[in-house]
Amino acid sequence: MKNFYSITLFCFLSIGGSFSGFGQVQENESKDYSYKNGDFNGIGKWYLGREIAYVMGYEGLNWLERSSREKEENNSKLIKNMNITTTDVIADIGAGSGYHAYKIASLNYEGAVYAVDIQPEMLNAILRNPKFEKYTNIKLVQGDEKSVNLPENTFDKILIVDVYHEFSYPKEMILSIKKALKSDGKIYLIEYRMEDSSVPIKIIHKMSEEQAIKELKAAGFKLDKNIGNLPWQHCMVFSKQ
Repeated sequence: MKNFYSITLFCFLSIGGSFSGFGQVQENESKDYSYKNGDFNGIGKWYLGREIAYVMGYEGLNWLERSSREKEENNSKLIKNMNITTTDVIADIGAGSGYHAYKIASLNYEGAVYAVDIQPEMLNAILRNPKFEKYTNIKLVQGDEKSVNLPENTFDKILIVDVYHEFSYPKEMILSIKKALKSDGKIYLIEYRMEDSSVPIKIIHKMSEEQAIKELKAAGFKLDKNIGNLPWQHCMVFSKQ
Protein backbone atom coordinates (compact mmCIF):
# COMPACT_ATOMS: atom_id res chain seq x y z
CA MET A 1 0.00 0.00 0.00
CA LYS A 2 2.83 2.43 0.74
CA ASN A 3 4.15 2.35 -2.82
CA PHE A 4 0.71 3.07 -4.30
CA TYR A 5 -0.11 5.72 -1.71
CA SER A 6 3.20 7.54 -2.04
CA ILE A 7 3.31 7.66 -5.79
CA THR A 8 -0.30 8.72 -6.32
CA LEU A 9 -0.85 11.06 -3.38
CA PHE A 10 0.11 14.26 -5.17
CA CYS A 11 -0.43 14.73 -8.89
CA PHE A 12 1.57 11.88 -10.42
CA LEU A 13 0.83 13.17 -13.91
CA SER A 14 2.08 11.96 -17.27
CA ILE A 15 4.26 14.96 -18.03
CA GLY A 16 7.53 14.51 -19.91
CA GLY A 17 10.74 16.46 -19.40
CA SER A 18 12.12 17.85 -16.17
CA PHE A 19 12.30 21.15 -14.30
CA SER A 20 13.09 22.88 -17.56
CA GLY A 21 10.93 23.70 -20.54
CA PHE A 22 10.91 21.68 -23.73
CA GLY A 23 9.34 22.51 -27.07
CA GLN A 24 8.52 25.90 -28.47
CA VAL A 25 8.69 28.91 -26.15
CA GLN A 26 6.32 31.77 -26.78
CA GLU A 27 7.89 35.22 -26.78
CA ASN A 28 4.74 36.84 -25.45
CA GLU A 29 4.11 34.32 -22.66
CA SER A 30 5.24 36.70 -19.93
CA LYS A 31 6.76 40.12 -19.55
CA ASP A 32 9.14 38.55 -17.03
CA TYR A 33 11.13 36.65 -19.66
CA SER A 34 13.13 37.57 -22.72
CA TYR A 35 14.49 35.46 -25.56
CA LYS A 36 17.80 35.61 -27.39
CA ASN A 37 20.70 33.40 -28.36
CA GLY A 38 23.16 32.60 -25.62
CA ASP A 39 25.11 29.66 -24.26
CA PHE A 40 25.08 26.40 -26.24
CA ASN A 41 23.78 24.70 -23.08
CA GLY A 42 21.06 27.30 -22.51
CA ILE A 43 17.47 27.31 -23.72
CA GLY A 44 17.58 30.87 -25.11
CA LYS A 45 15.21 32.12 -22.40
CA TRP A 46 16.39 34.74 -19.89
CA TYR A 47 15.17 35.83 -16.48
CA LEU A 48 16.51 38.97 -14.79
CA GLY A 49 19.65 38.86 -16.89
CA ARG A 50 20.35 35.13 -16.48
CA GLU A 51 19.95 32.51 -19.19
CA ILE A 52 18.13 29.37 -18.10
CA ALA A 53 20.06 26.13 -18.58
CA TYR A 54 18.94 22.94 -20.22
CA VAL A 55 17.99 20.35 -17.66
CA MET A 56 19.91 17.20 -16.91
CA GLY A 57 17.48 14.43 -17.80
CA TYR A 58 16.95 11.09 -16.13
CA GLU A 59 19.76 9.69 -18.27
CA GLY A 60 22.08 11.39 -15.77
CA LEU A 61 20.97 9.24 -12.82
CA ASN A 62 24.37 7.58 -12.54
CA TRP A 63 26.05 10.98 -12.22
CA LEU A 64 23.73 11.86 -9.33
CA GLU A 65 24.82 8.70 -7.53
CA ARG A 66 28.52 8.90 -8.46
CA SER A 67 30.94 7.65 -5.80
CA SER A 68 32.90 10.93 -5.84
CA ARG A 69 29.90 13.12 -5.03
CA GLU A 70 30.40 13.24 -1.26
CA LYS A 71 34.04 14.32 -1.68
CA GLU A 72 33.19 16.92 -4.32
CA GLU A 73 30.12 18.41 -2.63
CA ASN A 74 30.27 17.30 1.03
CA ASN A 75 26.57 16.55 1.11
CA SER A 76 26.85 15.33 4.70
CA LYS A 77 27.83 18.86 5.71
CA LEU A 78 24.98 20.29 3.64
CA ILE A 79 22.51 18.14 5.56
CA LYS A 80 24.04 19.31 8.86
CA ASN A 81 23.66 22.92 7.68
CA MET A 82 19.90 22.38 7.56
CA ASN A 83 19.64 21.67 11.31
CA ILE A 84 16.96 19.07 10.70
CA THR A 85 14.70 18.13 13.61
CA THR A 86 12.84 14.85 13.92
CA THR A 87 9.48 16.50 13.21
CA ASP A 88 10.47 18.73 10.28
CA VAL A 89 8.37 18.60 7.13
CA ILE A 90 10.80 19.07 4.24
CA ALA A 91 10.53 19.15 0.45
CA ASP A 92 13.40 18.19 -1.84
CA ILE A 93 12.71 19.96 -5.14
CA GLY A 94 14.22 18.26 -8.17
CA ALA A 95 14.88 15.23 -6.00
CA GLY A 96 16.30 13.18 -8.85
CA SER A 97 17.43 9.77 -7.62
CA GLY A 98 16.57 10.62 -4.01
CA TYR A 99 20.21 11.16 -3.04
CA HIS A 100 19.36 13.88 -0.53
CA ALA A 101 15.83 12.72 0.28
CA TYR A 102 17.07 9.49 1.82
CA LYS A 103 19.63 11.32 3.95
CA ILE A 104 16.91 13.66 5.21
CA ALA A 105 14.42 10.85 5.84
CA SER A 106 16.78 9.21 8.33
CA LEU A 107 16.72 12.37 10.46
CA ASN A 108 13.12 13.67 10.34
CA TYR A 109 11.53 10.28 10.94
CA GLU A 110 8.60 11.85 12.82
CA GLY A 111 7.99 14.33 10.01
CA ALA A 112 7.94 13.87 6.24
CA VAL A 113 10.11 14.26 3.15
CA TYR A 114 8.35 15.18 -0.08
CA ALA A 115 10.57 14.17 -3.00
CA VAL A 116 9.45 16.33 -5.92
CA ASP A 117 10.43 15.90 -9.54
CA ILE A 118 8.80 16.46 -12.90
CA GLN A 119 10.34 13.38 -14.51
CA PRO A 120 8.46 10.13 -13.82
CA GLU A 121 11.69 8.24 -14.41
CA MET A 122 13.31 10.02 -11.47
CA LEU A 123 10.40 9.25 -9.16
CA ASN A 124 10.46 5.65 -10.29
CA ALA A 125 14.16 5.46 -9.42
CA ILE A 126 13.36 6.56 -5.87
CA LEU A 127 10.51 4.07 -5.72
CA ARG A 128 12.71 1.20 -6.89
CA ASN A 129 15.43 1.91 -4.35
CA PRO A 130 15.45 -0.89 -1.72
CA LYS A 131 15.54 1.80 0.98
CA PHE A 132 12.11 3.11 -0.04
CA GLU A 133 10.24 0.54 2.04
CA LYS A 134 12.39 1.39 5.06
CA TYR A 135 11.68 5.11 5.05
CA THR A 136 7.92 5.38 5.37
CA ASN A 137 8.16 9.18 5.72
CA ILE A 138 9.08 9.71 2.04
CA LYS A 139 6.29 10.89 -0.26
CA LEU A 140 6.71 11.12 -4.03
CA VAL A 141 5.29 14.14 -5.84
CA GLN A 142 5.25 14.92 -9.53
CA GLY A 143 5.51 18.62 -10.18
CA ASP A 144 5.27 20.52 -13.43
CA GLU A 145 7.27 23.32 -14.94
CA LYS A 146 5.28 26.05 -13.14
CA SER A 147 4.36 24.41 -9.83
CA VAL A 148 5.80 22.06 -7.25
CA ASN A 149 2.28 20.76 -6.57
CA LEU A 150 2.71 20.86 -2.80
CA PRO A 151 0.16 21.68 -0.08
CA GLU A 152 0.19 25.27 1.10
CA ASN A 153 1.69 26.48 4.40
CA THR A 154 3.10 23.04 5.20
CA PHE A 155 6.89 23.00 4.98
CA ASP A 156 9.53 23.95 7.51
CA LYS A 157 12.35 23.67 5.00
CA ILE A 158 12.65 23.35 1.24
CA LEU A 159 15.86 22.10 -0.34
CA ILE A 160 16.77 22.97 -3.95
CA VAL A 161 20.09 21.43 -4.99
CA ASP A 162 21.63 22.41 -8.35
CA VAL A 163 18.27 22.58 -10.08
CA TYR A 164 16.90 26.13 -9.68
CA HIS A 165 19.00 27.40 -12.59
CA GLU A 166 17.17 24.87 -14.82
CA PHE A 167 13.63 25.97 -13.94
CA SER A 168 12.05 27.11 -17.20
CA TYR A 169 9.66 29.31 -15.16
CA PRO A 170 11.72 30.39 -12.15
CA LYS A 171 9.35 33.16 -11.07
CA GLU A 172 6.32 30.87 -11.06
CA MET A 173 8.21 28.06 -9.36
CA ILE A 174 9.50 30.21 -6.51
CA LEU A 175 6.02 31.66 -5.94
CA SER A 176 4.69 28.09 -5.82
CA ILE A 177 7.38 27.19 -3.29
CA LYS A 178 6.57 30.32 -1.29
CA LYS A 179 2.96 29.17 -0.91
CA ALA A 180 4.10 25.77 0.32
CA LEU A 181 6.40 27.22 3.01
CA LYS A 182 5.23 28.01 6.51
CA SER A 183 5.54 31.67 7.50
CA ASP A 184 8.87 30.96 9.21
CA GLY A 185 10.00 28.35 6.69
CA LYS A 186 13.40 28.39 5.00
CA ILE A 187 14.63 27.75 1.47
CA TYR A 188 18.05 26.13 1.20
CA LEU A 189 19.23 27.08 -2.27
CA ILE A 190 22.32 25.14 -3.31
CA GLU A 191 24.07 26.23 -6.50
CA TYR A 192 27.59 25.87 -7.88
CA ARG A 193 29.51 29.09 -7.23
CA MET A 194 29.71 31.36 -10.27
CA GLU A 195 32.31 33.44 -8.42
CA ASP A 196 34.80 30.54 -8.29
CA SER A 197 36.41 29.72 -11.63
CA SER A 198 38.07 26.63 -10.12
CA VAL A 199 34.70 24.87 -9.73
CA PRO A 200 34.74 22.44 -12.71
CA ILE A 201 31.15 23.02 -13.83
CA LYS A 202 29.88 24.74 -16.98
CA ILE A 203 29.21 28.44 -16.37
CA ILE A 204 25.51 28.22 -17.24
CA HIS A 205 25.10 25.62 -14.49
CA LYS A 206 26.54 28.01 -11.90
CA MET A 207 24.91 30.91 -10.07
CA SER A 208 26.29 33.89 -8.20
CA GLU A 209 25.04 34.96 -4.80
CA GLU A 210 24.14 38.35 -6.27
CA GLN A 211 21.96 36.79 -8.96
CA ALA A 212 20.23 34.46 -6.50
CA ILE A 213 19.41 37.38 -4.20
CA LYS A 214 18.01 39.36 -7.14
CA GLU A 215 15.73 36.56 -8.28
CA LEU A 216 14.43 35.50 -4.88
CA LYS A 217 13.96 39.08 -3.75
CA ALA A 218 11.61 39.52 -6.71
CA ALA A 219 9.47 36.76 -5.17
CA GLY A 220 9.53 38.25 -1.67
CA PHE A 221 12.48 36.45 -0.07
CA LYS A 222 15.57 37.74 1.71
CA LEU A 223 18.95 36.08 2.18
CA ASP A 224 19.49 35.15 5.83
CA LYS A 225 22.97 33.76 5.28
CA ASN A 226 25.24 32.02 2.81
CA ILE A 227 26.97 29.19 4.61
CA GLY A 228 30.39 28.97 3.01
CA ASN A 229 31.50 25.53 4.09
CA LEU A 230 30.83 23.48 0.96
CA PRO A 231 33.66 22.72 -1.51
CA TRP A 232 31.96 23.84 -4.73
CA GLN A 233 28.54 25.24 -3.88
CA HIS A 234 26.77 28.14 -2.26
CA CYS A 235 24.51 27.10 0.62
CA MET A 236 22.14 30.07 0.62
CA VAL A 237 19.36 30.24 3.20
CA PHE A 238 16.35 32.39 2.31
CA SER A 239 13.25 33.31 4.32
CA LYS A 240 10.10 35.26 3.53
CA GLN A 241 10.44 39.02 3.83
